[in-house]
Amino acid sequence: MGSEKMRMFPMFMVVVLCLWGVSTEAEYLKYKDPKQPLNSRIKDLMGRMTLEEKIGQMTQIERKIATPDVMKNYFIGSVLSGGGSVPGPKASAEEWVNMVNGIQTGSLSTRLGIPMIYGIDAVHGHNNVYKATIFPHNVGLGVTRDPELLKRIGAATALEVRATGIPYAFAPCIAVCRDPRWGRCYESYSEDHSIVQLMTDIIPGLQGDLPTNSRKGVPFVSGKTKVAACAKHFVGDGGTVGGVDESNTVIDYDKLLKIHMPAYFDSIKKGVATVMVSYSSWNGKKMHANHDLVTGFLKNKLKFRGFVISDWQGIDRITNPPHMNYSYSVQAGILAGIDMIMVPENFGEFIDELKLQVKNNVIPMSRIDDAVRRILRVKFVMGLFENPIADLSLSDKLGSQEHRELAREAARKSLVLLKNGKHGSKPLLPLPKKTSKILVAGSHADNLGYQCGGWTIEWQGVQGNDLTAGTTILGAIKKTVDPTTQVVYMENPDANFVKTSKFSYAVVVVGEVPYAEMFGDSSNLTISESGPTVINNVCGSIKCVVVVVSGRPVVIEPYLSQIDALVAAWLPGSEGGPGVADALFGDHGFTGKLARTWFKSVDQLPMNVGDSHYDPLFPFGFGLVTEPRKEN
Repeated sequence: MGSEKMRMFPMFMVVVLCLWGVSTEAEYLKYKDPKQPLNSRIKDLMGRMTLEEKIGQMTQIERKIATPDVMKNYFIGSVLSGGGSVPGPKASAEEWVNMVNGIQTGSLSTRLGIPMIYGIDAVHGHNNVYKATIFPHNVGLGVTRDPELLKRIGAATALEVRATGIPYAFAPCIAVCRDPRWGRCYESYSEDHSIVQLMTDIIPGLQGDLPTNSRKGVPFVSGKTKVAACAKHFVGDGGTVGGVDESNTVIDYDKLLKIHMPAYFDSIKKGVATVMVSYSSWNGKKMHANHDLVTGFLKNKLKFRGFVISDWQGIDRITNPPHMNYSYSVQAGILAGIDMIMVPENFGEFIDELKLQVKNNVIPMSRIDDAVRRILRVKFVMGLFENPIADLSLSDKLGSQEHRELAREAARKSLVLLKNGKHGSKPLLPLPKKTSKILVAGSHADNLGYQCGGWTIEWQGVQGNDLTAGTTILGAIKKTVDPTTQVVYMENPDANFVKTSKFSYAVVVVGEVPYAEMFGDSSNLTISESGPTVINNVCGSIKCVVVVVSGRPVVIEPYLSQIDALVAAWLPGSEGGPGVADALFGDHGFTGKLARTWFKSVDQLPMNVGDSHYDPLFPFGFGLVTEPRKEN
């Protein structure tokens, strides 16, 4: 878009809003009056809607196909960015706002002017967006056991998401990962549901604090600096056999409720606006087709009044292969109680099929009305009808220094010190800042993409240092040590070089390369290639601290005897470098305690705290504590 068009764009918005207002003046429309009670507004609007308009509200499409004409002609209710789906490379906040507003003009130009709601995966900060603050992934945040920190992270994330014109985040993931072989385990706070429950305080951070007189289950979003949140993936996504993504969770009803359901109780109490259904099955029954749990339990028993959304092509995957019998998928998914379908591309097929099934009385109109009522409730509650068009007033919040300091604090508090000194030796940490020469080695020492992990800029993450703004562990070490200390970086040094170079000590940073979802499923859980060699070459020659950058516990026991100090850094995000350096050099102490069991061998898996065969390398709750160095 040229600069002249960019200047004209806001004026175009003014014209659209003026036209939108004219219709209001010509005829009093109760649903557009914010002074009216919520249920009166919903009832008035639904009374005016055709079947086509109602089905449109139930349809979510990808932004790449969401032209203003599509929005207008099909009455589309929602748009999303898939992982890595952006207006352009390294797009600015202004480009995001203009894109979202451009799509919104199509919705506002419809007969009833119902605004669309735009959603995005903001799962560790606003992670699709260039120069946004990337917070540690949930696997690290669970270590902190600090709900107040999570609430602050939620508030910061909401501001950054709103800065780009987006009012809806597909977060938090409240999975209880019971097997680290699962490729989404880093999206889970803990193997223990009680920690996951604590971490749901990110929801009032994202959405705002629930008013004291709120009814249980009613969604709440507090104005233009907050976003609608999404508890996901309902339910049992973290319990699949062998940790295979999207597969089958085999567990009895009581254990499903005891292990995987509790965080949903908390999320609903805190007013979560939406719930996303899991791709996985429970005892062979696809969750996207599970009426008993989606409608019977979530909606009826827990009194959830927000809307239930499918995952990406979630109803297609009810059948195997996906989309094999789409008529059945639409019927099963809608009758299960899913309100909004993340189609996300073949929307015409979905709309036609659903309309046909309603007209043929396969799906009752009451089910359509339930879905639309819930969707409109969220849109009204969050003020989308009053403020459908975004502006640039929050653009300075994107990647702000205040948020980066918060991410640094979170990264530091998520570290777990697993070893500090060989048997009978003095502790190695904290490291001295002033010494003659130190070695920094390993594939993950100078790689921002690796320390951010999956769901960063792209769905599967990226490698290197050009992806976004942030500081690597090497970069932070150089800034932290005394100016007279020489820092030598070599990714994969040979043993002879290490022995003969007279280093005072070494920092070795190794781990996993980025992945997301099924691409992260792993049966061996090894650190990436060259990692073991670097540990042997460096730690076999001089004193070393090994920092593991990974989305889960990995095989480390074979190297443990060589290592002087061992730190689990998880996926610490864009400010992971300073966070790690803060603790390594004693500006702050190590405080984190494992929220996941660290196994000896993959043959033990699954193994969770309380299991009869529990024999870990480092148990759940383990973590050595250090004090800040006094002179720092």
